[in-house]
Amino acid sequence: MEPLVETLTEDPRWEAFGLGAMADGAACAVLADQGLPAEGFLVSLLGCSDARIAELNADFRGKPQPTNVLSWPSDERGAEADGGAPSRPDPGTVDMPEELGDIAIAWETCAREAEDQGKRMVDHVTHLLVHGLLHLLGYDHLRDGDAALMEAAEVRILAKLGLADPYE
Repeated sequence: MEPLVETLTEDPRWEAFGLGAMADGAACAVLADQGLPAEGFLVSLLGCSDARIAELNADFRGKPQPTNVLSWPSDERGAEADGGAPSRPDPGTVDMPEELGDIAIAWETCAREAEDQGKRMVDHVTHLLVHGLLHLLGYDHLRDGDAALMEAAEVRILAKLGLADPYE
């Protein structure tokens, strides 16, 4: 089976960390939770530095500082009503998968946050990947109902991966 996540590592620390395999596992868990097949979808992931993600954050959000993770859904899938379920994407084929979108994740910010929160880096990065993948599927946290729905999905998926609730 082809990888669900195509990973490009601009920062070699991500390669040594095993970001690609970690992202594939997180993506499979997210899709399974959402009742979607792992086959027929594709996600692009960039493992980068704070400097690179700051450029992307400035270009796309007008915020010229680093952040932990950014996501760019390929389609608008968000719910109209606050707290409503996002629209479900239809899978493509193995040869022509449906592209869900792009995610970028920054090494230094992730490492700093994990240390500050007393978490293992692998647990924190897994949470951020799940978070970014849910954004690609139309989840958001701008409205209260949407935030509650997204947080519940994150906690449920992370529990299935054997990870603690990141919000406790």
